[in-house]
Amino acid sequence: MSVTPSPHKTFPVSWEELHRTSKALAWRLIESGPWKGIIAITRGGLVPAAVVARELDLRLIDTLCIASYVEQKEERRQGELKVLKGIEGDGTGWLMIDDLVDTGKTAKVVREMLPRAHFATVYAKPAGRPLVDTFITEVSQDTWILFPWDIEPQFIQPIVHLQPPR
Repeated sequence: MSVTPSPHKTFPVSWEELHRTSKALAWRLIESGPWKGIIAITRGGLVPAAVVARELDLRLIDTLCIASYVEQKEERRQGELKVLKGIEGDGTGWLMIDDLVDTGKTAKVVREMLPRAHFATVYAKPAGRPLVDTFITEVSQDTWILFPWDIEPQFIQPIVHLQPPR
């Protein structure tokens, strides 16, 4: 099992922000269509895919189910990738949606499975960015994005107190 480097920064994303950036993704994707439908990469791609499907008026939605992260003692690690449910075909005419491309490991697998699909993410980190066709926001590789389904409102130290010693 490979360990994802401990992020130095966190980037909390609210439901409103995720909705707004997913809608911005739909705006960018209008010109690239028309699409047969959407393939949401579970689980992170489900919410952005629902927003994009609404904005592009697409009713055909399928899922590509891949497990990659495992929880261990309050730490998330990227483990062995496991395809839980695949998709038939090469992806022609399909729009693949995920929340984030991080290291690119999952993206490489989905690209091999569906090489002709258009791959779009809301967020992209530098290591995975070349593997997606469209994205909205780039964040640094050492940033951990806290999606709204993973967090609850609570006090957080000011960022100046979270910086590693120099």
